[in-house]
Amino acid sequence: MYEKILVVDDEKSIVDIIRFNLQKENYTVVTAYDGYEAMEAFHRDQPDLIILDVMMPGMDGYEVCRRIRAVSNIPIILVTARAEEIDTVLGLEMGADEYVTKPFSVRELMARVRAGLRRFSALTQKSELSSPDSYTAGDFTLDYTRFSARCRGKIIDLTPKETEILKLLMSKRGQIFSREEILRKVWGFEAQGDERTVDVTVRRLREKIEEDPSAPALLLTKRGVGYYFTEKN
Repeated sequence: MYEKILVVDDEKSIVDIIRFNLQKENYTVVTAYDGYEAMEAFHRDQPDLIILDVMMPGMDGYEVCRRIRAVSNIPIILVTARAEEIDTVLGLEMGADEYVTKPFSVRELMARVRAGLRRFSALTQKSELSSPDSYTAGDFTLDYTRFSARCRGKIIDLTPKETEILKLLMSKRGQIFSREEILRKVWGFEAQGDERTVDVTVRRLREKIEEDPSAPALLLTKRGVGYYFTEKN
């Protein structure tokens, strides 16, 4: 295992704890202590995953996340000192894949790192069983190996989690998935998962792929049950 992880936090003690545990699992670790250092390390070291603190002097984690997501689809785990809805929603809307709240469980963080890397690798590699690397519905096509979709003649960039949700729903069009099922299948966790994570990611997806996000025609809701991708076309 030689994946490279960028750890960003202005508290050296937290960086040291995370680095120690990552290195025990044979990850290569790069560190940064503010947003500007994080951007330099991202471009210089090309990490495979980022653990990113939100509250930092200068450029905060939200802005770092936004800038990285504009040019890369690597997994980003946000670390926030508060569990308020506005903080978690903002992080997800900036393109983070998920978040953990301080004080966090090191075991849980390591599990999320492993899951994030595994899922990102699975999305970027074609299956040996020659499964399709794209799904099409009418004029909408998902290319999940490139984290993108083509809709109404335009190319749309997607985050890894947005891609995974679409892949799940488009592979079984018309089947309704509950928020709990989507958390389990896409994020890989259950009881500790927050269903708001799914709702925020779906809302972000609709803003990208729907002609009118307030009246979606592709990614639909079954009230009180969950989400599904249209069977039409």
